[in-house]
Amino acid sequence: MSAPLREGYKQTEVGVIPEDWESGTIKSLAASVSNAIVGGPFGSDLVSRDYVDDGVPVIRGQNMGRRWLKGPYVFVTDKKAASLEANLARPGDVLFTQRGTLGQVSIVPDIPFRRYLVSQSQMKVTLNSKIADSKFLLCWFVSERGQETIRLNTIQTGVPHINLGILRGLTVPIPPIREQEAIAEALNDVDALIESLEQLIIKKRHLKQGTMQELLTGKKRLPGFSSKWEVKLLDTISEIRSGGTPSTNQAEFWDGNVLWCTPTDITALKGFKYLTHTSRTISDRGLKCSSAELIPAGSILMTSRATIGECAINVVPVATNQGFKNFTPFQNTDGDFLYYLLQTKKQEFISLCGGSTFLEIGKNKLASFEIELPKEKSEQTAIATVLSDMDTGIAELEAQLAKTRTLKQGMMNELLTGKIRLK
Repeated sequence: MSAPLREGYKQTEVGVIPEDWESGTIKSLAASVSNAIVGGPFGSDLVSRDYVDDGVPVIRGQNMGRRWLKGPYVFVTDKKAASLEANLARPGDVLFTQRGTLGQVSIVPDIPFRRYLVSQSQMKVTLNSKIADSKFLLCWFVSERGQETIRLNTIQTGVPHINLGILRGLTVPIPPIREQEAIAEALNDVDALIESLEQLIIKKRHLKQGTMQELLTGKKRLPGFSSKWEVKLLDTISEIRSGGTPSTNQAEFWDGNVLWCTPTDITALKGFKYLTHTSRTISDRGLKCSSAELIPAGSILMTSRATIGECAINVVPVATNQGFKNFTPFQNTDGDFLYYLLQTKKQEFISLCGGSTFLEIGKNKLASFEIELPKEKSEQTAIATVLSDMDTGIAELEAQLAKTRTLKQGMMNELLTGKIRLK
């Protein structure tokens, strides 16, 4: 038995909404103009040889931004655009992907162009601005419910797609226009914060890469250090160990107390420096009866098969499978420094790989690989500290970004259903 409706709310095709909201189709929100809902031109009417260096931009899948259309564009001449007048989109129009990456929705921005040509894989809607706000409609269709509406109406035969008939019939909630605008503005503010955080993270990552190139090559020295660097072989600054896999036919070898790392555990870190746990474990017997070794905490685990050069520092002892070469730093080598240094050698490691089925770099090649590094361990530590501090700053921004995305999701769930009102 369903729960009783909250007072002041009603059940509709789009779920429970306030009584003073309506629900309706895209068609009911379209402007009373010709070609208010239209797709791209017939296939042969727009082909790649029509593209020129300047003119009227063509909207393709790669131009569908998270909120607004984005460049770079290809163009057609004004004459070509005029011949396809029915397929033009203008500022404020809402674009939907017809085939390809379904669920993409974008708005035509006010600048820098006054008209765009819709390609064969997109569809556009010109709204009646008295009853529908384009930003609100965008917010609805990028929400979980809006995306589900598109998925449920997708034609799965052949290449999954929707068509103009489906688009016209998609049902949406329709708050009073002022409330639509208020909801869109609130969500737009959060989107702007998300985008600013994303751009700041990108900037910080680029800055870190530049700093790594300077500090890890000796091009830039930190204050207080002037000693010459020295060239060493990797096996003279660390002990290199491989990994192994216990027999999968022996149940007693598995699900024990020994962490057992696979490359998937490293890639799942998404660049985070430290490995604290693994998805699988093996038993002490499994460790003894295989070529796997227990790698001491503070070592650098590096993928050496198929995916080459992805690294992490284990904060607890672990074993690894055979897709790793693991470096336990000697006393005169700073482990964090070695972690960062190995990351800069990824392309060189790949160039040394052999294997016809998949790339793999062997222990002997790594052992004889030359590394230039500060002779003084204190300089290694100082460099690693600078880079670690940058990592910490990036991690803090990423945590803030995750919280903001969660906040936005919660706001969408409340505002787009009328649970919280903005009047």
